[in-house]
Amino acid sequence: MPGLTTIPTVTASFAASLVEFVEALTVVLAVGAVRGWRWALIGTTTALSVLVILVGVFGQSLARVPLPIVQLVVGTLLLMFGLRWLRKAILRSAGAIALHDEQAAYSKETTALRAVRLPAERGWDPVAFATAFKIVMLEGIEVVFIVIAIGAGGRSIVPAALGAVAAFAVVVCLGIALHRPLASIPENTLKFGVGILLAAFGTFWVGEGMRIDWPGMDWSLLILIFGYFLVSWAMVLFCRLNRRTSPQPARKSQANQTKGLLHTLYWESIALFVDDATLAVGILVWIMVAWFSTGRLTVNSLSQCMLLLTGFLLLLAYSTARAVRC
Repeated sequence: MPGLTTIPTVTASFAASLVEFVEALTVVLAVGAVRGWRWALIGTTTALSVLVILVGVFGQSLARVPLPIVQLVVGTLLLMFGLRWLRKAILRSAGAIALHDEQAAYSKETTALRAVRLPAERGWDPVAFATAFKIVMLEGIEVVFIVIAIGAGGRSIVPAALGAVAAFAVVVCLGIALHRPLASIPENTLKFGVGILLAAFGTFWVGEGMRIDWPGMDWSLLILIFGYFLVSWAMVLFCRLNRRTSPQPARKSQANQTKGLLHTLYWESIALFVDDATLAVGILVWIMVAWFSTGRLTVNSLSQCMLLLTGFLLLLAYSTARAVRC
């Protein structure tokens, strides 16, 4: 879908990829500083190679699937992914979850890496390789999903891929120049904005997959973005007024997870879409209800679009409100 959607596509891909690559850079820098750069770079390069292959394989495979099916499936996954990001960004903005601190993450990572004995000879270092490989794979899988999901919905992966490549180039250049974590990048602000964009794209693709006629076609994407923006900020204010718990710190050290690589990748892949089970199940149920109702209700396309969007906005509001009251 050229034209209007190109700018949001590149923007969402660039901003989301920037956040993920910054987090990966923090751990890779820690590995290089403590264990040496050889195996840190080898682990990073190996993970990047796997990710490029994944984009190529899945991108070509999706091109053979009928477009409405692709739009419905990737739209559903994009909604689950985007609303998960947006929910967490709302809670962080409201103070219910502590903001991510790259400098603190770097310090924790270097401490954990120093606690593991270095190999007797400067040869194979499984800890350095596994730590670098795992963090790049975990963060990169999210980038791959965003590129494929946004691109596949409109049968044009190139703009999304260009946004991801640009983000990677920026992070690499800054990492080489500074040799320290990029703590000054406003991660939560980026995730807040990207979550809104991804949720809007997901809603749009789901509607397209159901063959709902969006009023204004591509222009309706701007209305979806505005709707998610208003509800998100309303929920930030609500959560600030109703928060009952202190901010919750998060993020485990990757150095403590060098065992069970495939097991970790498997569960982390599931966690891309499921943070709050109620939200994830609610999205799936509402999509099935909306899909079943399409064509059976005597309402115009505008009403169908508004009902579809309203359901997702209510699910987001309920999930965030429930989080601060638990």
